[in-house]
Amino acid sequence: MSLDKILSISGKPGLFELKAQTRSGFVAESLADGKKLSVSIQNNVSILSEIAIYTFTEEVPLREIFKRIQDKENGEQAISHKESKNKLEAYFSEILPDYDEDRVYVSDMKKVIQWYNILQAKGITDFTEPEEVASEEEE
Repeated sequence: MSLDKILSISGKPGLFELKAQTRSGFVAESLADGKKLSVSIQNNVSILSEIAIYTFTEEVPLREIFKRIQDKENGEQAISHKESKNKLEAYFSEILPDYDEDRVYVSDMKKVIQWYNILQAKGITDFTEPEEVASEEEE
């Protein structure tokens, strides 16, 4: 499963998999407990493949940050998102040394680490860009 089908829904904890589209929105399934819910188009929904983190030079896609965490942790779980502010900042500095401290908050770091741990626990560990795979096959 790619990050194109993984959603974060404002006001709902955890991550969700996009299952089906409806007239008024879509159906999503929680990665935590497998419960399905109907989400209207009025909800604030973010697709993980569209999220990026600010650095001083560019915006780094979330999939690249997940890949860096995966490499650092050898495919295992990252630190807990409930660690202290200082530990989270130090960990994030190791993963993304040039992140913009003025625009990336500790709450953002917590989400990224929590999302990585949820995906890793579910066995969703392929963080490569789908277009890259297609272009490599063409060559």
